[in-house]
Amino acid sequence: MNLRSQFPILDTQVHGHALVYLDNAATTQKPQRVIEALDGYYRTLNSNIHRGAHHLAAAATERYEIVRRQVQQFINARHHHEIVFTRGTTESINLVASSFSRRYFTGEDEVIVSGMEHHSDIVPWQLAGATLRPIPFSDEGVLDLEVYERLFTPNTRIVAVNHVSNTLGTINPIKQIIDIAHSHGVPVLIDGAQAISHLKVDVQSLGSDFYCFSGHKMYGPMGVGVMYGREEILNELPPYQGGGEMIESVTFERTTYNQLPFKFEAGTPSVGDVIGLGEAISFMQEVGVDAIAAHEDELLRYATSSLSQLPGIRFFGTAPQKTSVLSFLLGDAHPYDVGTLLDQLGIAVRTGHHCTQPIMDRYGIPGTVRASFAVYNTKEEVDGLYKALKRIMPMLMS
Repeated sequence: MNLRSQFPILDTQVHGHALVYLDNAATTQKPQRVIEALDGYYRTLNSNIHRGAHHLAAAATERYEIVRRQVQQFINARHHHEIVFTRGTTESINLVASSFSRRYFTGEDEVIVSGMEHHSDIVPWQLAGATLRPIPFSDEGVLDLEVYERLFTPNTRIVAVNHVSNTLGTINPIKQIIDIAHSHGVPVLIDGAQAISHLKVDVQSLGSDFYCFSGHKMYGPMGVGVMYGREEILNELPPYQGGGEMIESVTFERTTYNQLPFKFEAGTPSVGDVIGLGEAISFMQEVGVDAIAAHEDELLRYATSSLSQLPGIRFFGTAPQKTSVLSFLLGDAHPYDVGTLLDQLGIAVRTGHHCTQPIMDRYGIPGTVRASFAVYNTKEEVDGLYKALKRIMPMLMS
C-alpha cells in the first residue's frame, strides 16, 4: 500500500536520517489533501458560520454542516444532530462528564471504568465527584468481564471505557460491555480515540450512548473532535458551556437554549479544522478502513515477531485481539533513554506512561517504549527499528 507520497512530512530528515515515524497513537501525520483543505478554507472561505447573511458565511456554514453529515454516515449515527464538534476526545469526555453529572449525579455516584483508561477518561469523572470502580485486566491486557458484572450497584451512573487501549493496543469487547451495562439500566460512554482510525465504528450496532474521538488521530487536524450522543439522552443534558450559538433567546432574567447539536457548541468553532476532518474521513474511506486495518495488523504481527528476537525485550499488551500498538521495555533500560537514542537515528516513538499511570502501576514499571503504526508505515521501517534497537542495546545494558 504505497500512500507515503501523499504525506509530505515523511520526507523529513532527522539528525541526518530519514524520518521513521512510529508515534501514530499520539497523532497521525496529515495527507496533502487535508493540508490543502485547511489552506483553502483560510484563503477562500474564512468566515464565522451560522450567523452571517453574506456569501462567505453561507459557504463556510454549508461546508461545516456537510462534514457533520459526513461524520454521521462514517459512524452510522441515526441523526446528524447527534454529532457535536469539540476540540477532541478530551473535551468530548469532559463535556459528557460535566453535563451528565449535573443532570444525573445525586452525591453517592459511581462510574465504572476499565483499569486501562487514559487519564482523560479518569480525571473528568473525579472532577464531577464520582467514585471510580475499575475493571481489572489480566497480564496479557484482557478485561475481566466476570468482575465487571459484579461492579454494578444502585449508585452506578455510567460506564466509561476505551474501545482500544492506547498503551496496550487491546481491542475491548465493547458490544458485550455495552449490553451488560444496558441490562442494568446504565448508559455507556466509549472513548474511541484509538479505535476510530483502525476499526469500522457503527454506533447504532454497538448501542453506544456516547462515542468520542479526535480528528488528529485519524489523519485530520489537531483541535477538532467529535462527541456522538444519542438524541434522547442529549436532549436531557444541560449545556456544557454558555455563550453564542448555544442559545435560543437571552434576557437578563432568563436564557433558553438552542436545539441539538448547537446547544453544546458554544462560541466560534474551529471551522477550518472541521473541514480538514471531513477531508481526512474522505481519505480513509477512499483507502478503505478495512484495508487500513489489514495493513496495520500485518505490520503489528511483523514487528512483534521481529522484535521478539531481541534479548531481554519485554512486551506489555499481548491480548489476542489488539491493534497497531507495540509497547515494550529493553531489559531494565529506562524508556526515555531508549526513545532518546532512537531519535538520534531518526526514529520517532513515544516513551513514558502514555497518560495511563494505573497501567504502569499494574505492571510495576515507570513507563514503556511505544511504537504505533499507521497506513503509511512499512516493513522496511520496522526493520529499521529492529536494527536501531539492536545497535543501542549494548549502550543501555552494559
